[in-house]
Amino acid sequence: MTSSLTTPDTAPAGDPTIRLVAPEEFDEAGRVTAQAYRQSYDGLTEGYLASLADVAGRVAQGEVWVAVDGGAIVGTVWVPRPGERLSPLAQDGELDFRQLAVAPAARGRGVGAALTRHVIALARERGARRVVMNSGPEMLGAHALYLKLGFRRLTEREHPVEVEPGRFLDLRAFALDL
Repeated sequence: MTSSLTTPDTAPAGDPTIRLVAPEEFDEAGRVTAQAYRQSYDGLTEGYLASLADVAGRVAQGEVWVAVDGGAIVGTVWVPRPGERLSPLAQDGELDFRQLAVAPAARGRGVGAALTRHVIALARERGARRVVMNSGPEMLGAHALYLKLGFRRLTEREHPVEVEPGRFLDLRAFALDL
């Protein structure tokens, strides 16, 4: 399935194609995700990096979309299946997304914005009233992107989140009302 937002026939020049990950791409999509997080966050454990790379596990719980440019996976994002949630952050009528990742070599080319716009389009297609997500406090570039796209901080939903046993992060919450 290819996104109705960005397809090979309708994508503006230079925009990646966004589509569901294929099973034979799980390893590469996982590598891209783990590599992006490794470059953006200090101190990630091998266990957490392995969970980021586990695309098959994420597909079992939702949908993993990939951004493809020139035949290479340059970004990924994880969203729930229609009517489901990935995290406790999401409430009724909201679509949450997680693990938006852009390959370090592809940063600055609009891949993150394209993936985020795709999530927004999915939320609209599914009748959601809001898109929500968490982001680490040090991800200032991502925060700037979300704010530029119209998201706002959802401080009332911010609290430390246990990302693996005994490891907590003070995540920032963002929302975009549709």
